[in-house]
Amino acid sequence: MFEFTSIEQYHAQLQEGNVTCLLAVEHYLKRIDETKHLNAFIEVYTHEVLQKAKELDEKRKAGLPIGKLHGVVIGLKDVICYKDHNISASSNILKKFTSIYSATAVERLLAEEAIIIGNLNCDEFAMGSTNENSAYGKVLNALDETRVPGGSSGGSAVAVQAGCCMVSLGSDTGGSVRQPADFCGIIGLKPTYGRISRYGLIAYASSFDQIGILGNNIPDVALLLEVMAGADEFDSTVSHKEVPAYSKELSTEKKYRFAYFETALSHPGLDPEISAAIKKKIELIKQEGHIVEAVDFELLDYIVPAYYVLTTAEASSNLSRFDGVKYGYRSTAPGVELTEFYKQSRSVGFGKEVKRRIMLGTFVLSAGFYDAYFTRAQKVRNLLKDNIELIFNEFDFILLPNSPVPAFKAGEKMDDPIAMYLADIYTVMANLAGIPAISLPLFKHSINMPFGLQVMSNRFDELSLLRISHLLMAVK
Repeated sequence: MFEFTSIEQYHAQLQEGNVTCLLAVEHYLKRIDETKHLNAFIEVYTHEVLQKAKELDEKRKAGLPIGKLHGVVIGLKDVICYKDHNISASSNILKKFTSIYSATAVERLLAEEAIIIGNLNCDEFAMGSTNENSAYGKVLNALDETRVPGGSSGGSAVAVQAGCCMVSLGSDTGGSVRQPADFCGIIGLKPTYGRISRYGLIAYASSFDQIGILGNNIPDVALLLEVMAGADEFDSTVSHKEVPAYSKELSTEKKYRFAYFETALSHPGLDPEISAAIKKKIELIKQEGHIVEAVDFELLDYIVPAYYVLTTAEASSNLSRFDGVKYGYRSTAPGVELTEFYKQSRSVGFGKEVKRRIMLGTFVLSAGFYDAYFTRAQKVRNLLKDNIELIFNEFDFILLPNSPVPAFKAGEKMDDPIAMYLADIYTVMANLAGIPAISLPLFKHSINMPFGLQVMSNRFDELSLLRISHLLMAVK
C-alpha cells in the first residue's frame, strides 16, 4: 500500500527500498481512474509515466545520483507547455494542438527527474473563478461534489486534494492558485512576478501571470519553487536574483511584524465565520510573540475594477493571435471574406466568458475610452504599489482572507459575472503589486468546507513567506 505525506518521506522510502517509483505511479493512475468523475484531468500519460518510473527505479538501483524531484508525480495545468503533448488552455480553439516545446518551469522539473502524469482541467484561458468555463466541462470539488473547486486552476487543486498526484502546477493571474487552494483545503503559492519564468505559459494577462504551486505541505512547495525559480534567457521579464535554497532554510525563531486591513476583515461582503476565524488567528499569532497591527488601506474597493480593466485589455491583445489561420480551430464556412473568417473562427472557438473579457478589453483600449479606463486603472495600480511598499517598510507580512466566502454551489454565480468578479477582492492585490502570496488551509467552515488564510510578503521575499507559513501550518 502506497501512502504519500511529503517528498522527503517518499525519497526516504525509495532509498530504503520500501517503495518504488513504479509503485507510486501505479497508485496515482489507479486513484485518477477512481476519481475521473471529478473531471480534474484532461489527459493522463499512462504508458509514458509507467516507462519513466521503471527507468528511474533502474537508475536508483544502479547507485547513480538522483535528482531533487526523483520520481515525484506532478500534474500540469492545461496552460503550461509540455513538448509533444496536447495543450489547449481548456478551449475549443486549441483542442488537439500539440506543444512544440516545453515551458522552462517544466524543463527544470524534468531535469530533476520529476514525473509529469497528465494535464489538468482549468477555466478556459485561465479566465474564471469556478472551473466551470472549460471546453471539457466543469471540475467537481472532491470534498463536496455539488460545490465548485475554485478557479481557474481548479483541476490542479482537485488533483492534489483528491490524492491524484503529489503536487501540481497552476497559474495565478488574480488568485487562480490561491482561491482554488482555499476552496479545496490545500496550500497554494503565487510567487513574486518574475520569480519563475513565464516562457511556455499561455498568456492571459502578461504583466500579471505567474506559475504557481499547489501542494499539501510547505517543504514540498518550497522545493518546487527552488527548482523552477531563476533567470531564463527566454523570458525578458524574469528576475536574475539569486534563488535561495528554500527547502533547506525553513526553520526560524524570528518574531515578525504582521499587518492586516480592518476594512478587509469588516467588509460587508465577507462571510462572518471567515472574519471571526482570521481575527482569532491574529490573536493567537500575537500570543506567539509576533506583532500584529491594523493599518489603514483605502483602495480595497478600487482594486477589482482596476484589475479587470487591465487584465481584459491585455487578454484582448494576447488572444488576438488565435484567429484560425496558423493553428487551432478554423471556420470551414466556404467562400467567406477574411474578416468574416476571423469572426466565425473566434466566435465558435472561444467560450462565453473568454469572449466577454476580450470584448471588455477591446472596449477599454478603444480610442474614446483609453484614458477614461485603461490609463486610470494604471494609476490605481501604481498607487497600490506605492501603498504596499510603505506597508512593507514597517511590516513583514500582510494577512487577508482568500475569498469572501467558502466554496459555493456549482452554477450559483454563473449568471452574475459581476458578483463573480467581485469575489476576487482579496486576491487580485498581490498580482497588481507583483508580490508573493500564499493560501494556508487553516480553518473549517460550519458548512463543513475548508478555507484558508492568505499571507503576503514583500517582493522576492518568498523565503520569509515560506518560513512563516511553515510556522503557521505547524500551530493551527
